[in-house]
Amino acid sequence: QVQLVESGGGLVQAGGSLKLSCAASGSTFSNFAVGWFRQVPGKEREFVAVISWRADNMYYRNSMKGRFTISRDNAKNMVYLQMNSLKPEDTAVYYCAAGGRFTTTHYEYEYWGQGTQVTVSS
Repeated sequence: QVQLVESGGGLVQAGGSLKLSCAASGSTFSNFAVGWFRQVPGKEREFVAVISWRADNMYYRNSMKGRFTISRDNAKNMVYLQMNSLKPEDTAVYYCAAGGRFTTTHYEYEYWGQGTQVTVSS
């Protein structure tokens, strides 16, 4: 069993930055890939970024490349998403997820956090 808790969301003006954190519990967390996803009302959850358990492989949605950076610190059971140059269309609930595969598809992840709200004003 793995528990995930996101934090760091909030209200920010367009062009600003936020750093999201995902705190995990569970002795095997370091062996999981961790992805970030986001969702707005009425739309399907969409992929943002993923990092392998050794942090030797990372992949981003095209619209996030150059703006978002995913990282992890396995010694602290933490995964981060640094978000720069935020746009109003980035407004969503952001979730972290853990799974045994390096994948961009949300249904392949086993564990999910409760989400943290990110609102970008224009």
